[in-house]
Amino acid sequence: MDLAAAIRSMTSLPASVFGMSDRGVIREGAVADLVVFDPDELTDNATYRDPHQFSEGVEYVFLGGRMAVERGEFNTELYGKVLTRN
Repeated sequence: MDLAAAIRSMTSLPASVFGMSDRGVIREGAVADLVVFDPDELTDNATYRDPHQFSEGVEYVFLGGRMAVERGEFNTELYGKVLTRN
């Protein structure tokens, strides 16, 4: 699977399946949940025996427009929220 297809399968595709028109896309009026990463540096460090490892290569994460990760370091605030289907 190429990178564009992988990103779509984690963003706009499930958002559209669950009827969340304000998520999974980058456009005016949408919720600003964004991840900025370097595809050449992206590494999954989790293993079967030690699954709770952070990935490398993720530079910034914005949740609802608020910066949760900056330069690879987590903010102490918890900006995420559980999404429910009405």
